[in-house]
Amino acid sequence: MYYNYIKALHLIFVITWFAGLFYIPRLFIYHIEALTKSKRDSEILIPQFKIMTKRLWYIITWPSAILAMIFGIWLILLVPSFILQSWMHLKITFVSFLIAYHIKTHQMFLKQQNDKLNYSSIFMRIWNEGATILLFAIVFLVILKDGLHWLSGLIGFLGLIVVLILGIRLYKKTREK
Repeated sequence: MYYNYIKALHLIFVITWFAGLFYIPRLFIYHIEALTKSKRDSEILIPQFKIMTKRLWYIITWPSAILAMIFGIWLILLVPSFILQSWMHLKITFVSFLIAYHIKTHQMFLKQQNDKLNYSSIFMRIWNEGATILLFAIVFLVILKDGLHWLSGLIGFLGLIVVLILGIRLYKKTREK
């Protein structure tokens, strides 16, 4: 009866979780690049980026992650047969990677808050694509379920990774000019 409401809430919190995961590496990049600015600019920008990052992480990203997982588990409890389906096993695997990505990003957040973030802006741009790759994998898997041919899905997944890496390299070359 209320399955679609739970599904809608799950989807809403997945979207806001990903919004946080997409934006926080951008804030890390801005923080890293602010270190190369003049002392006056750095003294203004870095505290601002820390505040923005902290609010994003604790007010949007973490609550969204927790609520997305709660509503996802609730959906499985409402339709327990999902857990027997192979696409759900793969989805849970990708969601496990997403949780690991989230936890590693949290470690980066803590380093950033303590001025110990020792990554380059290029590394953070690459890191930012991790969430994109997981989003593509999870959405295509959930929409296509078992209709997804595994080989073509794998080729598409690898193709996406190649396109993202080439895009980052192109950006780096353009920026260096």
